[in-house]
Amino acid sequence: MSSQQPNRTSELLDHELVQKVQQGDKSAFDHLVRKYQSKIISLVNRYVKDPNEAQDVAQEAFIKAYRALGNFRGDSAFYTWLYRIAINTAKNYLVSRARRYSESEVDVTEAEQVYNAPQLKGLDTPDQDLQNDEIVEAISSAMEKLPEEMRNAIMLREFEGMSYEEIAQAMECPVGTVRSRIFRAREAIDKKLQPLLDKR
Repeated sequence: MSSQQPNRTSELLDHELVQKVQQGDKSAFDHLVRKYQSKIISLVNRYVKDPNEAQDVAQEAFIKAYRALGNFRGDSAFYTWLYRIAINTAKNYLVSRARRYSESEVDVTEAEQVYNAPQLKGLDTPDQDLQNDEIVEAISSAMEKLPEEMRNAIMLREFEGMSYEEIAQAMECPVGTVRSRIFRAREAIDKKLQPLLDKR
């Protein structure tokens, strides 16, 4: 998945489309959906493992965005605003699913996501399945103990390739806070992984 974010020209076009939607032109929102559907589905897939359910969650995010578009003032880029809605929708889905199933199912999903992050892929070799299972468990444990803000920050950075400034916009906090959250999240995960990596 490409981590490239919309450029300035794209943001200006988005602004024009948003204005048209706010003026009652529903077809303008269809353009926005087509433009960002793939990105939003890929984003939701990082939280929701089942592709069909991810499609439903992404659709729900667009519906929420459409309903809330009248209150969009352009303080941030449309994509950043939509991104935040999609993340919240995915998180709400996970909370709802956790009520129906066990908490461990959510934890395992998150562990698999982090385990598949680019910086960890090199650890996956065919003759080390047992150690890989231990790594997944270690990541699961570390992720479970991370505060929600730290977990979200590192997922945006590692999975979406967002800049610190973009994450700050999405999470509505200072850039310095984003850097601190990501640093502490990586430190916590590394602390759990280091004993296992030392065995290799």
